[in-house]
Amino acid sequence: MSCYSLKLFYALLLLLLHAAGSILGFNSLPNSAEIKCIESERQALLNFKHGLKDDSGMLSTWRDDGNNRDCCKWKGIQCNNQTGHVEMLHLRGQDTQYLRGAINISSLIALQNIEHLDLSYNAFQWSHIPEFMGSFANLRYLNLSYCAFVGSIPSDIGKLTHLLSLDLGNNFFLHGKIPYQLGNLTHLQYLDLSDNDLDGELPYQLGNLSQLRYKIFNPLFYSPSNFSTALTILDLSSNKLTSSIFQLLSNFSLNLQELYLGDNNIVLSSPLCPNFPSLVILDLSYNNMTSSVFQGGFNFSSKLQNLDLGSCGLTDESFLMSSTSSMSYSSSLVYLDLSSNLLKSSTIFYWLFNSTTNLHDLSLYHNMLEGPIPDGFGKVMNSLEVLYLSDNKLQGEIPSFFGNMCALQSLDLSNNKLNGEFSSFFRNSSWCNRHIFKSLYLSYNRLTGMLPKSIGLLSELEDLNLAGNSLEGDVTESHLSNFSKLKNLYLSESSLSLKFVPSWVPPFQLQYLRIRSCKLGPTFPSWLKTQSSLYELDISDNGINDSVPDLFWNNLQNMILLNMSHNYIIGAIPNISLNLPKRPFILLNSNQFEGKIPSFLLQASGLMLSENNFSDLFSFLCDQSTAANFAILDVSHNQIKGQLPDCWKSVKQLLFLDLSYNKLSGKIPMSMGALVNMEALVLRNNSLMGELPSSLKNCSSLFMLDLSENMLSGRIPSWIGESMHQLIILNMRGNHLSGNLPIHLCYLNRIQLLDLSRNNLSRGIPTCLKNLTAMSEQSINSSDTLSHIYWNNKTYFEIYGVYSFGVYTLDITWMWKGVQRGFKNPELELKSIDLSSNNLMGEIPKEVGYLLGLVSLNLSRNNLSGEIPSQIGNLSSLESLDLSRNHISGRIPSSLSEIDYLQKLDLSHNSLSGRIPSGRHFETFEASSFEGNIDLCGEQLNKTCPGDGDQTTEEHQEPPVKGDDSVFYEGLYMSLGIGYFTGFWGLLGPLLLWRPWRIAYMRFLNRLTDYVYVCLW
Repeated sequence: MSCYSLKLFYALLLLLLHAAGSILGFNSLPNSAEIKCIESERQALLNFKHGLKDDSGMLSTWRDDGNNRDCCKWKGIQCNNQTGHVEMLHLRGQDTQYLRGAINISSLIALQNIEHLDLSYNAFQWSHIPEFMGSFANLRYLNLSYCAFVGSIPSDIGKLTHLLSLDLGNNFFLHGKIPYQLGNLTHLQYLDLSDNDLDGELPYQLGNLSQLRYKIFNPLFYSPSNFSTALTILDLSSNKLTSSIFQLLSNFSLNLQELYLGDNNIVLSSPLCPNFPSLVILDLSYNNMTSSVFQGGFNFSSKLQNLDLGSCGLTDESFLMSSTSSMSYSSSLVYLDLSSNLLKSSTIFYWLFNSTTNLHDLSLYHNMLEGPIPDGFGKVMNSLEVLYLSDNKLQGEIPSFFGNMCALQSLDLSNNKLNGEFSSFFRNSSWCNRHIFKSLYLSYNRLTGMLPKSIGLLSELEDLNLAGNSLEGDVTESHLSNFSKLKNLYLSESSLSLKFVPSWVPPFQLQYLRIRSCKLGPTFPSWLKTQSSLYELDISDNGINDSVPDLFWNNLQNMILLNMSHNYIIGAIPNISLNLPKRPFILLNSNQFEGKIPSFLLQASGLMLSENNFSDLFSFLCDQSTAANFAILDVSHNQIKGQLPDCWKSVKQLLFLDLSYNKLSGKIPMSMGALVNMEALVLRNNSLMGELPSSLKNCSSLFMLDLSENMLSGRIPSWIGESMHQLIILNMRGNHLSGNLPIHLCYLNRIQLLDLSRNNLSRGIPTCLKNLTAMSEQSINSSDTLSHIYWNNKTYFEIYGVYSFGVYTLDITWMWKGVQRGFKNPELELKSIDLSSNNLMGEIPKEVGYLLGLVSLNLSRNNLSGEIPSQIGNLSSLESLDLSRNHISGRIPSSLSEIDYLQKLDLSHNSLSGRIPSGRHFETFEASSFEGNIDLCGEQLNKTCPGDGDQTTEEHQEPPVKGDDSVFYEGLYMSLGIGYFTGFWGLLGPLLLWRPWRIAYMRFLNRLTDYVYVCLW
């Protein structure tokens, strides 16, 4: 080969290598060892990103530009150093950093070499795990937990034969059977299927998982006996297990070290005696186990260090009975949780003295413990680091010996009945633990006195909660200056006055500050400007009569809840440029804010701005093109004028909108129909006019529609009943609506509050009322039906990926028993129909008797006629009935007197007749309930009925004497009888008895009929 040919060969070889490197994504430079990702895999990752919502920037490095084309350098990606193939995709969410939206795992099919896939702790909006998951043949680790996946577990996962760890737990909505193909994963060491909605039998093929070390199922109805002999950790918590589970436990390996059976339905009537010599942790919390389970005793070794018996339904007697035998291992206990049970007396403390002297962590919260905490507790339990006794009924003075428990770091005595001077808590105490003491919770007791300055000895304190006591006096900077590590401070609902010098700069950076209903005002606390790490701030009801410094609003950057309501704060909110990544819930209601609502607040998840002086809504909503996280807007009781803005598409994720009690005019804009997720629309008490826009039928999720007290006109559209099947509250009172009541309203089978009063509606009441199912069933509990009026967490999570605070309640204004009332607590059983003050005609349909759950019915001030249907007596839940000012006739049905709960009755100004029914409590109604009915009589009207006088004469009058008028009346009655007999037989007798007269009389009638007919026509 010539030199020229050799050079040509090398040149061609270099070109081929360069082309291959470009195809595979390698760096083609020979002097570079850097490996770049494969182009096809890079495109797959970009396709995976498409459609996901990344508010926190988890995928911010995934960009298709010149500086970021190497996907191996993207966040969450790890590639093979030699081949460049993606081996790891780790996108685990946390706190407020997570992905949301509909995930498309199918786009990752090109990642054939991936070994580690973790998408846990994200919010994928009820997506399904795809069937082809078995295509990722090289997977060793798969974690899809806490992702809100729905559907069944795909059987194709059984093809991942190299899998070592599989976690599908805490999706909550995975359902169906556990696929038997999981038994093919013979290398599996970790399996978690907990906290889902799985059912059926556990496949016996899972007995093939001989390498399994950790196993979690949910729920579990049946289990085979051939479990892995190597199993060391078994978690069956949050299932529907019964006592039969212990038949399985007797077959378990002796290697089991941790067993979790919490939150089940385990009920045992005989002692539990499984053989667990290696068990270290046992959790039996949230069950229904009785004391007998402990009488036989557990066969535990001294390795047992953690015992959780919380919510087992245990009583004090169970401990007294078992303290000598069943808990003989207790001297080794380090962690004991007996919380959420039925423990009553303080004898539990004495059992602890004798049995568990090495405890580090003791939880007895949420029981019914009574009496004082024994004095000897502090001496015996001197190894305790954590003590939780909250939510009991403990009484007596708060003990001071806690300061002598030198290992104690956290103490929670909140929500009890402890009393005494707060300063005594520090008296006679060395506080030998002050250098390690971190948390003190004494809230909602009966403590009195002032806050002593000696509290500053606890210099390591991170959490201080004294809310809900009767503490008084001033809190100054001298009380808090030593708390450089303080993170959480709760002083709400006390009589403390916070008086800090304006120049004070706290040594701490708080995360949670709740000082509601203290004495913080009248000036705005300037030291709050220094707190830039706040997550929650509640300074409501503090008498602040000042403006908010502009610099304070910059502290909202990390806020998740801001409550400055019920003060006298004045001025405007500056329209600053501020990013709110955590989408706070902001309550500024009941103040005197004015001017425009700044557009940066659209980044919040909810805004409560009612009862202020805001005047501009248009620029607030329309300045931004989108507000994807905005869920609640309450601007009621303000000074907003003009027409409603027509840019509702920019806030299309709204769930609750309340613009009531403003000065809005014009028509409801068509763009409001873009609020397809909206559940409550309240436009009450404005000056809106025109017909309802047809686009509102797109708001099919509405459960409350309140358009009352406006000037709306036209007919009630049929699509309200056809499209809004979720409606529970429909209020269109006080408008100019006309036409008839559409029968489509009968499609509203969930309706409970229906008010169409004070309109111009005509014709009759539809007879299809019996289709209003929610009003027809007495068994429906309104608090259940209306529970999501407070907040629909599922809807909020589905849209935004986070749960709400549940701090929003609807303000329902309703005519109740003749008086307009506001209901901020819809747990009341409000089932009401009000069609009063219209032009309705015809009879009251007897079908109204099907509405057995109805509590209030008002049909007054119409043109109704006919009689009151007797079926109305079936309404046994009725408390208020108003049929006044109609043309109703006939008698009052006696069945009305059988309604026990009836408190208000108004049948006045009709044409009723006869006697007012008596019986039960019907006599308690005043005359005003029946006045204006001329032919009505009874005791309530002090008017006797026909026949009442005869009965009185017969019973009480003296026998007649000679010469009385009775002789005259006897003669009169006799003459009337003779006259009637003579007249009847004198005229009709011949017609009946003599045939010629009868024929002649019939001919005369026929001629007379023909003559009248001819004259009329």
